[in-house]
Amino acid sequence: MKIYGKNSREYPERLRILDDMPDKLYVEGDMVENDRPSLAIVGARNCSCYGKNMAYEYARILAAQGVQIISGMARGVDAAAHAGAMAGGGKTYGILGCGVDICYPASNRKLYQQIPGQGGLISELEPGTPPMAYHFPRRNRIISGMADGVLVVEAKEKSGSLITADCALEQGKNVFALPGRAGDLLSEGCNRLIYQGAIPAWKPEIILEEMKWSKKNEAWRSNTGEKERLVLAREDKLVYSCLNLTPKSVSQLQEETGLSPTGLMSGLVHLTMNGLAQEIGKNYYIRS
Repeated sequence: MKIYGKNSREYPERLRILDDMPDKLYVEGDMVENDRPSLAIVGARNCSCYGKNMAYEYARILAAQGVQIISGMARGVDAAAHAGAMAGGGKTYGILGCGVDICYPASNRKLYQQIPGQGGLISELEPGTPPMAYHFPRRNRIISGMADGVLVVEAKEKSGSLITADCALEQGKNVFALPGRAGDLLSEGCNRLIYQGAIPAWKPEIILEEMKWSKKNEAWRSNTGEKERLVLAREDKLVYSCLNLTPKSVSQLQEETGLSPTGLMSGLVHLTMNGLAQEIGKNYYIRS
């Protein structure tokens, strides 16, 4: 475990300039890097499969572009974002509402063990401090403070994730929200944020464009684009063009592409093998 005070060279510059920031941070793994872009992804603990999938995919895609993913290690959206960032080969950081020597919730044990190898676990609380309810709203100011912007993925109208969004606004950060269906309880918070001026992030590229990250430093980026161009040059280009981040069934894809069952499945297998498609449920596919 490492301990960084405000006067330490490793203390995050993003926090140093803000009021009410911790005098001391405890870290398992590494500290957030000052010279790399970072995005906080937060949302509902009891999220839908759609919300979990979106958090995972947005984090994976952005992490592959060199964006550090920050979240709160909670169940649901937070856990999916951490997992997606690691799957994208990037860095992810969990900001805890307890000591860094405590895994909370226990269901995230695997993430707790993996994250220090691809980022870090960070807390302002001394080791041994248990996860008390009042720690988490205060913890949220650090999540937004360490990030250049915040993405909210699924949130009820009264959600802890909106506290993080409010903190981000107070800190002068950009707030993004994943648009949701009207009438969906888990989308009320996001849709209200958009109504109030948050940027609707209907695809990860919106965040890269708005934050001007796509052109800022080519060293952050992976070779994903080259791989995509190679695969899209093949006959399965039609299948790929019909895929997006919303799961589609094989029958729906067959109707949209007009391909034979054999041709469609051949294309899906080829895209999946090259990491450009993912089967998230039996016969349901998304773009990767």
